[in-house]
Amino acid sequence: MKAPVLVTGATGYVGGRLVPALLDRGVRVRALARSLEKLARRPWYGRPGVEPVRGDLLERDSLAAALSGCEAVFYLVHSMIAQGSRFAEADREAARNLAAAAAAAGVRRILYLGGLAAQKDGPLSHHLASRLEVARILAAGRVPVTELRAPMILGAGSASFEILRYLVERLPVMTTPRWVRSLNQPIAISNVIGYLVGCLEREETAGASFDIGGPDRIPYEELFRIYAEEAGLRRRLILPVPVLSPRLSAHWIHLVTPVPRAIALPLAEGLTSDAVCREARIREIIPQRLLSCREAIRRSLQRLSQELWNSCWGPDGGLLPFEWPYCGDADYTGGTRLQIAYRLRVRAAAENIWGVISRLGGKAGYFAFHPLWRLRGTIDRLLGGRGLADCPPAGGLDAGRRFDFWRVLLFEPPQRLCLLSEMKAPGEALLELEIEEQGDRCELRLISRFLPRGLAGLLYGSLLEPVHRAVFRGMLLAIAAASGGAASPPERFFPRPKPVCFLPEPSGLPPVS
Repeated sequence: MKAPVLVTGATGYVGGRLVPALLDRGVRVRALARSLEKLARRPWYGRPGVEPVRGDLLERDSLAAALSGCEAVFYLVHSMIAQGSRFAEADREAARNLAAAAAAAGVRRILYLGGLAAQKDGPLSHHLASRLEVARILAAGRVPVTELRAPMILGAGSASFEILRYLVERLPVMTTPRWVRSLNQPIAISNVIGYLVGCLEREETAGASFDIGGPDRIPYEELFRIYAEEAGLRRRLILPVPVLSPRLSAHWIHLVTPVPRAIALPLAEGLTSDAVCREARIREIIPQRLLSCREAIRRSLQRLSQELWNSCWGPDGGLLPFEWPYCGDADYTGGTRLQIAYRLRVRAAAENIWGVISRLGGKAGYFAFHPLWRLRGTIDRLLGGRGLADCPPAGGLDAGRRFDFWRVLLFEPPQRLCLLSEMKAPGEALLELEIEEQGDRCELRLISRFLPRGLAGLLYGSLLEPVHRAVFRGMLLAIAAASGGAASPPERFFPRPKPVCFLPEPSGLPPVS
């Protein structure tokens, strides 16, 4: 395809993953956003084949230049956050503007991702009714429209999935409205991207509407159970309460989760409807292996691999799993992550500092707060862990070796040491020490990341955070003193993404059947 493709909603959840998938297929992409500053947060911004363009679907005059010369346009916009309670009116206006501007520009196709739902005990929610209305407005224009109607999308960053994550993680007992027994046919974001790209490549999908969904038809309470099992949590007790309205449950969701109320309320109101496919023609036109709910959730919960990779791109600049968090996603994406990071400048050679760090563990201990470390080791032994040893790790701190309650993940002298905690705790912890030479001195950095598991993990990490801060500041100062150099006071900082030690599993679009 020589002509570019316009992607509206390029800063959003689906658009942020569709753009790199199109680039991976050799498609030129024109990415539309109201704010180029927000667009620049996406890792593909500025890459060859991407043309960022400023525009607003509510301002028809701004669309002519964006659509000029485009072969097709992906319509991935909704106005729940930007327009609040008047989102339905804004969506109508945006759809009319896009349909008219696309026809004037000679665009050959519009591809629209809408919502899947069927009336159950009453009318559709305002959000779902608006999604269907947008489809009708686009189809009434002169440009052929391909409509994909999707149920709940599974993957880190999806607002529906993040609501599921935080509810199950933070509430061992849940009182829910009757919608917990509504049927859904959740689809993995990998499969959604596969269908969007596939529809662009197959002309026979033009002017047609398709239901897309995964292989499982299950109620939401079953989805809660699967998530808890995959997250290593105890089974959640779910108590359906008939007096809870969708609006009340939306306010409760807003209190329990960091998902904004402007998103939580429309989504919660839509949960009263069943969302299952009424036909499956798309599976014959675009065959791909559909991930089950369990597979999609498992891939989304590879949090340790996500932390270890800690980069916006996969190996050799390729695609990360679409179910992983992506750079530029909403702040609530990926679940709770407790991080402590300190740095200080040491007037000493990197080799001297590294010589101190390489003595970590065993009788040398952890340079500061020795009684606290011994206490933690005793607690770990009582809980069935290895605790602390009296000897240093055999063979040194090479990658893969174990000592005390740590496993060495990365050993790059004299620059970086990355450790995974194997102590008994309600979550997973990483400890990283870095050295960067800066002229006649070095910057020594300590980064601790804790991924809590359930409410117990959240309480554990939050309550111990003041203790961990004191311990890590003391460690940095003690390492600096032992290296023989004067040091500045430790200061907090926020690390930037960079590649770490493990490669992610192969990803991209699901394999074609």
